[in-house]
Amino acid sequence: MRRFRHALLPAALILAACAQPAAQGNDWQLDSATSSVGFVSIKSGEIAETHHFTNLTGSVAEDGTAELLIALDSVETGIDIRNERMREHFFQTGEYPQARLTAQIDLAALTGLEPGQRTTLPLQGTLELHGVSLPVETEVTVTDLNGERVLVETAQPVLLHVDDFGLADGLATLQGLAGLPSITPVVPVTASLVFERE
Repeated sequence: MRRFRHALLPAALILAACAQPAAQGNDWQLDSATSSVGFVSIKSGEIAETHHFTNLTGSVAEDGTAELLIALDSVETGIDIRNERMREHFFQTGEYPQARLTAQIDLAALTGLEPGQRTTLPLQGTLELHGVSLPVETEVTVTDLNGERVLVETAQPVLLHVDDFGLADGLATLQGLAGLPSITPVVPVTASLVFERE
């Protein structure tokens, strides 16, 4: 199995969200209304379409424990029947309702970051998806918005290889239902997450 340098909803995205001085001693919560996780599907070798999830929750605790949950049945592709097929045949949300990213971070990593300043961090975590749990690595850019809110973004699109999470059969089913010659099994993913201190 390949060494992961990608994640569905980059594992460490949420991590840096709370990388403010630990002495402040507050948890951080995801602002789901201003946060997004999106991905691109490529069909027939050249047609790219963008999709996203509408239901995200996340937090970073005072001890540095970070978690991001993505409700997979909230996938939004812009076409109702495609949403249904993604839920039923690809993600199989009846059995696997969510993706979960976890990590432990050093909250002092961004001590001294002032409002308006940003930095890029390498981060590691674990992605649980479709009954498979694997280590992931990515980089995120963290921007301090106002001292109480931080923006965490993928530094570049990250890649999900569907084979690694047992999703290849579901992808083949989608391809057959849509009557497509191909759907690319490597998926670029981006995320923009806002966390607010409680």
